[in-house]
Amino acid sequence: MNKYTAPSLLLMIVLVAFPQISETIYTPSLPDIAVALGTSNSSVQLTLSIYFIGFALGVFCWGWLSDFIGRRPAMLGGLIFYGIGSLMCFYADSISFLLVSRFVQAFGVATGSVITQTILRESISGNKRHSMFAQISAVIAFTPAVGPLIGGWVDQVFGFKAVFLVLVIMSILLFFYAYLKLPETTNVSTRKRVAILPVVKRIISSPQVVVFGLLIGGINGILFSYYAEAPFIFIGHFHLSPGLFGFLGIVVALASIIGAMISKKLVTIWPPEKIIHLGCCVMFVGSLILTLVSIFTILPNIVLMISILTSIFIVLLGAGIALPNCLSLALVNFQDVVGTAGAIFSLGYYLLVSFVTSGMSFLHNGSLITMPLYFLIMTITMWVLAKKHINTN
Repeated sequence: MNKYTAPSLLLMIVLVAFPQISETIYTPSLPDIAVALGTSNSSVQLTLSIYFIGFALGVFCWGWLSDFIGRRPAMLGGLIFYGIGSLMCFYADSISFLLVSRFVQAFGVATGSVITQTILRESISGNKRHSMFAQISAVIAFTPAVGPLIGGWVDQVFGFKAVFLVLVIMSILLFFYAYLKLPETTNVSTRKRVAILPVVKRIISSPQVVVFGLLIGGINGILFSYYAEAPFIFIGHFHLSPGLFGFLGIVVALASIIGAMISKKLVTIWPPEKIIHLGCCVMFVGSLILTLVSIFTILPNIVLMISILTSIFIVLLGAGIALPNCLSLALVNFQDVVGTAGAIFSLGYYLLVSFVTSGMSFLHNGSLITMPLYFLIMTITMWVLAKKHINTN
């Protein structure tokens, strides 16, 4: 990439952040949607996991296409799909149609994640790349909180249908912003169709790359499992309004922001592998505290709620420390096919995110202890994987 074609950092942040806003903006509305569509809480939670199936296929398709049609056409094409899916969500009148709509929406919105990460990976190297991923992670960590905050108040004032209308408007604005400001960042003469199977073999033959994928999928799975379960905990159990619940996302997002800032500082004195180990350890400690806290349901509601939020804060603090370094290191040996490799890699870890969030949906039973135990098992597994397969020397 040269100085005449490099997109602005602000554009990169907006394009990589809006998929998370789209994922979380309607989570405060989940109880209302379940009632309006006459379906169960578990079924409406599946609209989050189906999102990640569409997202996984989307990152694969747009990432692969971008290697031979260019980054700009792939980004604009995905945004068109995103707008169509958002409009379908607005008109959905059954849970089955909403599931299909969320799939289409996610398939399109995936372009923002994979194309932006590809641009960053191919244009920046070394510690500067680690620092850039940490910096962007710190900014976009706030976006999952922006979603529930906006969605909670829109739902409370105008109803959940208006939340999907916000996404339609957002898709239009994003398309024109990218159309006007996103330059083509690949050299036309070097574009080529990349054979997929050889890249797949290279990825799965590298234990470290596979472990990075498992960690990234696990971390994001925990984050979005929280957003799937949290409305039924804080709105259902603690009786918060959707608007007030939206504010809790700010508290939780601060954990990811602080974690990413810690990661950015540590990368100047520690190898990124060591920082990943630290993040996994913090996540495990937070999950253990969350499990212990959730057992003591005899505590006053306000004390119990604050204790749960504090524990979640610790879990996501660890996630914010580990995630940027996993993303930065994962494909350092795939610069020759970075678009296709990023597409395949993202397909794998987003399918894992879908699997993890689906697990939370199937386990949902209204108990406060279910989510903490789920997180504890997940973080123990990730900690063991990191210690066994990621060398800190």
